[in-house]
Amino acid sequence: MKTRAAILERSPIDAPFAETRPLRIEEVELDPPGQDEVLVRIGAAGLCHSDLSVINGDRPRPIPMALGHEAAGTVVSIGAGVHDLTAGDRVVMTFQPSCGQCLPCAQGRAALCIPGAEANGKGVLLSGGIRLHDTSQDPIFHHCGVSAFADYAVVSRNSLVKVDAPDIPFAHLALFGCAVQTGVGTVLNTCRVQPGESVAVVGLGGVGLAALLGALAAGATDIIAIDLSDEKLKLARELGASRCYNASEAGVADRIRADSGGGVDHAVELAGAVPAFELAYKITKRGGTTVTGGLARPTSQFSIPAVNLVAEERTVKGSYMGSCIPKRDIPRFINLFRAGKLPVDKLLTGILRLEEINEGFDRLHRGEAVRQVIVFEEEQSPSDSAI
Repeated sequence: MKTRAAILERSPIDAPFAETRPLRIEEVELDPPGQDEVLVRIGAAGLCHSDLSVINGDRPRPIPMALGHEAAGTVVSIGAGVHDLTAGDRVVMTFQPSCGQCLPCAQGRAALCIPGAEANGKGVLLSGGIRLHDTSQDPIFHHCGVSAFADYAVVSRNSLVKVDAPDIPFAHLALFGCAVQTGVGTVLNTCRVQPGESVAVVGLGGVGLAALLGALAAGATDIIAIDLSDEKLKLARELGASRCYNASEAGVADRIRADSGGGVDHAVELAGAVPAFELAYKITKRGGTTVTGGLARPTSQFSIPAVNLVAEERTVKGSYMGSCIPKRDIPRFINLFRAGKLPVDKLLTGILRLEEINEGFDRLHRGEAVRQVIVFEEEQSPSDSAI
């Protein structure tokens, strides 16, 4: 079948993207789903820094590639071997497929699935197959096994979570595939924040603000928001942050440590930048934990005082996909959203058409947007008042 898709034909490409047009909307060939694969009609797909990092070359990937990894949609048809989904089911896509068979999967660490990571790096589905082709039948690689900036996508069954959510607009459901999974999961799964503890979030994009909401849901009593944007700090305050700090201020680390009585229990870095991680480490208290869930450039390095790590019994951890088990956590987070304890709809800062995607990435690049979502099924889009 034919489908429209946003194709990245070269990388790196510099902003302004409205002029350089890195993503071209093209009609491409989409093969039917193979063994253990599913054809999905995309309802909505979010613009994320992980897409931007492929465009600007920070995360090299095979080209040409159909981008988009944070999405929700409706099952259209299923391939052989899929027995637990039917046409019409609503699904949230997850950007790291988990095979269920490798050692990390067997240990309950789906985010670290070895075949899933290898497939993502090669730009193929979990089966190793490629289902997208141009008009000359040359392959178009898949982004994170999803390629959701398209009307339709064929994905592995292991990239999908079925959700019972007919009442939730796709523009909201899409956020659970990446921003919510990564941000909320980092706080609840990786940090295991307990009621009464203190949490600092460094980097207030969609993932960082989702982490802030996760800290509120966990019962943290002192939640500190840190960013370079005063607008995002304002939004963090509206969402429930106890205190906000602009990271550009001189002596900000010393000020935060003083204001928090020696530092925070958990400092979470979600900016994907070494200076942000170093700030997070500086504001972590003795015996505390510093977690990074931001994907920095592959060449980036950080340094910390070794004696300080030992003498203060500090913990430094990475968090990928919020240490989530998607089948368990995505429905759990949706239930928190329904209960009013995780208002992720407040992270939406724009609803776009597919044709506006390059301009959307300009806003993301300039730090002017939290989460912009491309909506394909207009009848499911939220009202203007929800944005």
